[in-house]
Amino acid sequence: MMNVPYYRHGKLCSRIDRLVGNFVDERELGTMISNAGVITERGPDSVRGPDVAFFSYQRIPKGADPAAYAEIAPEIVFEVRSPSDRAKLMLEKVTEYLNAGVLAVCVVEPTDETVIVHYSDRAAVTLTSDQDLTFPEILPGFSLPLQRLFR
Repeated sequence: MMNVPYYRHGKLCSRIDRLVGNFVDERELGTMISNAGVITERGPDSVRGPDVAFFSYQRIPKGADPAAYAEIAPEIVFEVRSPSDRAKLMLEKVTEYLNAGVLAVCVVEPTDETVIVHYSDRAAVTLTSDQDLTFPEILPGFSLPLQRLFR
């Protein structure tokens, strides 16, 4: 059994979904999901429920929404860290997502207002609230000033 996330957690998830989702929707690039299961491992099966995730239409074609858990990994996952989340367990979750095929896992740290972006093909980067979150290879043209996310 898991605790229900706190207010600020939900607010950040909603803001991420809206800000990234508006960009995605306006350009018809794919789909945003929130708190829906994604299969990350087989035999034995593991399912994770990212706080927010982006699936391009290349991975899940438009109109082909899975009836159950997504069997293909999203391109981007956002996890908002809760006060009860332990660093070791969060890193294990990030690794599981990357091993499943996620290209970028963003760990949002509400306390210090940073976002740690873990990539499948390069070292992680920590962004502060005075920087912009971008995904040039995944979402060309997207830029989110982190001040806007954390305000």
